Amino acid sequence: MTEQALTFTVNNQELLAISHLGLKQNNTGVLIVVGGPQYRVGSHRQFVQLSRTLATQGISSFRFDCTGMGDSYGDKKGFDHIGDDIKAATDAFLKMQPHLQKVVIWGLCDAASAALIYAYQDERINGLVLLNPWLRSEQAMGKTMVKHYYLQRLLSKGFWKKLCRGKVNVAASARDAKGFVKDSLIAEEQSINSYQARMLSGLQSFDGKVCLILSGEDLTAREFDQQTKASKTWQKLRNDHNEIHRLAHADHTFSSVEFKKQVATITAEFVKHL
Repeated sequence: MTEQALTFTVNNQELLAISHLGLKQNNTGVLIVVGGPQYRVGSHRQFVQLSRTLATQGISSFRFDCTGMGDSYGDKKGFDHIGDDIKAATDAFLKMQPHLQKVVIWGLCDAASAALIYAYQDERINGLVLLNPWLRSEQAMGKTMVKHYYLQRLLSKGFWKKLCRGKVNVAASARDAKGFVKDSLIAEEQSINSYQARMLSGLQSFDGKVCLILSGEDLTAREFDQQTKASKTWQKLRNDHNEIHRLAHADHTFSSVEFKKQVATITAEFVKHL
């Protein structure tokens, strides 16, 4: 397994990356896009371990610090404005490993959202691995909180014990719940330029395959699942061309050794079968 550090340039700013060479040199590589306040190593070294596991499966990968993050220069951008970073990283990846013909973008949370926004614009991208994509809206958040938080509290023995002991602020809890219910009933107007609309447009325009991985113990995953299930315009995500995997007990970042192994296995199998 070969790992090599390199730099590439985006809008006159130097970005740092690590390239991993797969042992068997599969012709499709994995570009790991980093989301949130994170850098190329990932939470609990997830991206490092993923890249090294993929390399043992013959799959090359490339992970990098976005503009303004980690060891890359420049001012930090919002996740919905890193298209230039993704394009430049893809250029550098394919230049570094010329045996590659296609690229799968791998992203967690808002990096998954960024991948959906970008991928259809680049014919070199033939697949997406999306983990707990960020699709936040006040309407969806309200519905999710009512369904998965307040309902669970009402069914909890611990809640009723606290209530009987007078340790629950009933008025405050009622106000919170009322607010979330109100938000969930208000239709949210999304402009054509909103990141949610751009994600949907990206999905509808993308000709490659999508592998969606959702955590069972994560509100972000539940919001995405709830919104896309309820909307006919998102149904392309659930056609036979794509894959959906649900890890019932996984948290947002798949933090345990077992969850990380499952994610790596799903990713490797998806890439191999493209």
